[in-house]
Amino acid sequence: MTAEYKVHGDVAVITLNNPPVNGLGYATRIGITDALAQANADSAVKSIVLTGAGKAFSGGADIREFGSPKATQEPNLLSVISALEHSGKPVVAAVHSVCMGGGLELALGCHYRIAAPGCSVALPEVKLGLIPGAGGTQRLPRVLGVETALNMIVSGEPVKSELLASLPGQKLFDKMAASVESLPAEALAMAQEMAVKHADGSALPLVRNLPCKHPLGDAYFQFARNMVKGMSKNFPAPGKCVDAVEAATTKKFDEGMAFEREIFINLMWTPECRALRHLFTAERAASKIPDVPADTPLRDIKSIAVIGAGTMGGGIAMNFLNAGIPVKMLEMKQEALDRGVATIRKNYEAQVKKGKLKQDKYDQRMALLSTTLRYDDLAGTDMVIEAVFEEIGVKEAVFKELDRVMKPGAILASNTSTLDVNKIANFTKRPEDVVGLHFFSPANVMKLLEVVRGARTAKDVMATVMAVAKKIKKIAVVSGVCDGFIGNRMIEQYGRQGGFLLDEGCTPAQVDKAMEKFGMAMGPFRMGDLAGNDIGWAIRKRRATERADMKYSKTADLLCEKGRFGQKTGAGWYDYVAGKRDAIPNAEVVKMIEDYRASKGIVPRKISDEEIVQRLVFALVNEAAHILEEGIANKASDIDIVYIFGYGFPAHRGGPMNYADQLGLFNVVQAMNRFAKNPLDDAEFWQPAPLLARLAAEGKTFN
Repeated sequence: MTAEYKVHGDVAVITLNNPPVNGLGYATRIGITDALAQANADSAVKSIVLTGAGKAFSGGADIREFGSPKATQEPNLLSVISALEHSGKPVVAAVHSVCMGGGLELALGCHYRIAAPGCSVALPEVKLGLIPGAGGTQRLPRVLGVETALNMIVSGEPVKSELLASLPGQKLFDKMAASVESLPAEALAMAQEMAVKHADGSALPLVRNLPCKHPLGDAYFQFARNMVKGMSKNFPAPGKCVDAVEAATTKKFDEGMAFEREIFINLMWTPECRALRHLFTAERAASKIPDVPADTPLRDIKSIAVIGAGTMGGGIAMNFLNAGIPVKMLEMKQEALDRGVATIRKNYEAQVKKGKLKQDKYDQRMALLSTTLRYDDLAGTDMVIEAVFEEIGVKEAVFKELDRVMKPGAILASNTSTLDVNKIANFTKRPEDVVGLHFFSPANVMKLLEVVRGARTAKDVMATVMAVAKKIKKIAVVSGVCDGFIGNRMIEQYGRQGGFLLDEGCTPAQVDKAMEKFGMAMGPFRMGDLAGNDIGWAIRKRRATERADMKYSKTADLLCEKGRFGQKTGAGWYDYVAGKRDAIPNAEVVKMIEDYRASKGIVPRKISDEEIVQRLVFALVNEAAHILEEGIANKASDIDIVYIFGYGFPAHRGGPMNYADQLGLFNVVQAMNRFAKNPLDDAEFWQPAPLLARLAAEGKTFN
């Protein structure tokens, strides 16, 4: 049963029981309305309590039904709330732990509400490109006031119940329970009290009947619109939240409800909403590995070691310190260790100064960090992550030492971004314990973690590192072994197209501006300057021996020969002023490109922003199709997650694969066929990957 019905004396208790967060799926909605009818028909029942089992009151819509006909099948959520409002007997919502989205709207439909402390309360629909669709924009302002409610609705962020209860004049909670444990008994007592109060047939209180006004009216909402517009340029939903809440102050309740519903339905079909809903489900699906059961026993990870105290090693260490896991950091020289610890301190002190971290938390985290110059001191740790120079000989030396000193069952992880994890695993006598954990820089900030599964990586190692990733608040995506894994293998093709565009007539600034207008966090040349152009140079040199047939523009090599490695040298594709990240176009770089064209007899042509975007994005898509076909990625949505959280792909487009699906794969293939005819491009690359060609021919999508 997804909604359990029990009677305690003269109080009926309806308990939502649809793990993990009591989602309001069709069966649960039926359960609530059936139980309500049963309670109202029973003369022995005087009042009703609505609550949730486990660790939530309700997290809202059941994501398993998202976008399906069941989501709106009667009784839909609006009908359930109407049934609560029309109950002839008092209904008390006993909320705890999680009360979000439709769950909060459900509670607002009850006559009374009691909350346990520590309950996270939110209307997070805006994060899916929507507004609340079951009265949230009309009822929440009536119980919390317009400004508090609008802030919650526009941000979608959770607020603790005790904070909301402390607000002057709030009518969201009629009472706060002493604790989660005492909530059931206190809710029963409250329900009995309300039954007595209304025994004379007096009207039950409805949120819909409360007044809703703002003293500054039009001026306040215009201010709110201006603020929201500046913060949500690619997303229509936040602005529509303002419109809906304003309607609560200017329209009759039923008119406001109709206005809210119209906005909700219209937003549901926008590309931005579809993209965000896709990412919502993709993020949750990424943690599931097809052949690793959810109940796979995990290895115990109570302490970790990090090899390397540089920028990456220090950032990796901070993730574990933040999660309360002790870290032992190893370097070859004391000066390097001292620099690494100083950088970690500096990062934390900056957070303390900004008020983002309390001093006692900072002290606790630093107390978990220890250092050493000896591999033997790592023997007792449960997992080690290597973050040394990206060169296979260096990795070999490190892993042979780790194989010697680490205890049996310890997980040996490499932070390599391109190298062969199977080769690294074979430097040890325990390849089943070896895995790739590719953190993205800065490792203490970026949410993405590529988990690289070697040919012999044990299933319990995979299950363990996915659980560890969740603990350190990373979004983990599994990749198979290939050069560059998912993200960097694709970005190479993206960068190659950027180079060809320079050869054909573009400037770095033109390409970057086109991609940034499309929504990328930064274009390919600004990204190269940030990462270090020398890294790509080293890869191209390696390619020259491994894959001599790979075609590149020579402009990037010419740039590196001038020592213009990017932000770290103050000069790359752009110039940089110390202490700033502003990219300043450089006339010498433009002339270098022009001279190279002239030396090759290339006559520059005018290239549209549309062509720039299509060539760069479709290069990602085609390489990704090969990656899917080879089984390097488990599913197309995993690739979208990699690009959203690791490479700054615009969230409102849902990732490269979702974007291609929305455009239509037939159209993508047609464009690629045009690019293949370009004599200065790589015709062989633009042959559609077999998977892409097949899906396009069948009218199907990646996702």
